[in-house]
Amino acid sequence: MAQATRIEAYLNKLTPLARGSLLTELERLEVCGTEMPGSAEILARLRAEFRKDESAQHRAGNPSRHFFAPLEPLLVDGAPEHANSGRILSGSLSPLWEWISRDLLPTMARDYVKEINRLIAADNLRQARRVAATFQTKVGKYLDSTLSSPDGADQTRNKLATYTTSRAAYGDLIKMMCVLRARDALAQFNDALPSTIAKFDDARILKVTALLDAFGKKHPDALPFALTLVANQLKTSWHLIRLATKAAPSKNAADVAATPYAITISMVLDRLEDKRLALRSALKANRVLVAKHLLTDLYDTEYALQVRIDLFDQSDWGARLRDLMNAIAVLVEAEVSRFPDNIGHVLGSRSLRRHQSLTGRLTHLAWKGRDALSEGAAYCKKLVGQPEKSRA
Repeated sequence: MAQATRIEAYLNKLTPLARGSLLTELERLEVCGTEMPGSAEILARLRAEFRKDESAQHRAGNPSRHFFAPLEPLLVDGAPEHANSGRILSGSLSPLWEWISRDLLPTMARDYVKEINRLIAADNLRQARRVAATFQTKVGKYLDSTLSSPDGADQTRNKLATYTTSRAAYGDLIKMMCVLRARDALAQFNDALPSTIAKFDDARILKVTALLDAFGKKHPDALPFALTLVANQLKTSWHLIRLATKAAPSKNAADVAATPYAITISMVLDRLEDKRLALRSALKANRVLVAKHLLTDLYDTEYALQVRIDLFDQSDWGARLRDLMNAIAVLVEAEVSRFPDNIGHVLGSRSLRRHQSLTGRLTHLAWKGRDALSEGAAYCKKLVGQPEKSRA
């Protein structure tokens, strides 16, 4: 009881904005698997406060939500353990907004909040979006000036460290600047994509690649974010690697790495890392069916990477995948070992590795046959294009 009283007294000293930021930070640490003594009680108290009246919380968050609107399709809940190319951690938004509104441009931010709240109250969302876009541009220009010098960058890192312990905050700030500079082009690119890509076949890949090529010529720095928009539309997440494997002359890892969209391999590995964290959380909460779905997806992606890229194990990608799957195996083994051998566990079932079934092996043979035909056609085309003497 004494501890609960102390927690209550501490939280009451904080402003509502500070309590909201504390909730965001503690939830971020929870996702990372970092446990702090007493954090469970604080989280319960803060969640009870901020979840009991969602409408009030929604209104309070509207100015920052409008400001960060261009980032929404790119947000991910995860840990700053990997690059997360083309994506921004949602946990970074709160400290970034705190820093912008308190340290970077406090007067402009105050005017922005006042104006946009007035427009929201009047239900003038179109004008609210314009006001948000204007403030985004001002922040972007000021950041360009602030971060142009090493001292400015160091000061920014130090200031952000007072709002969050996340190692990703500064990197996410740089990503935010890139997205805001290309916000209109990214919106147009997203509108040109199909709403859902159930089958990422050759015809669809060619169309999407053409869109990416055109976008990349004008906004090369923002290309990873365009790739994330593509990934958002894919029914099967690992299909993103087809943008790289389709463009490569062979399945050799070095050839795939030399393609314009080789970054998609790292992006898929990033998603595997996020699913590993989700698997750990699901197991911790005894959500076995959720864990089963995640594990099946993890195994499918592992198999697709190994089959579609030769010599994968000898590449940096392969080393990362191996370490990741080893960590997953430890999680699964710890869960399965909780049950007697004669009972078994659904996560220990071989059926989760669908590629080891008869259907999976037949599919693999079909892939190999198609690859052989493609490589043969490419070789013949190359021979036809050579002079007669060199062919001899």
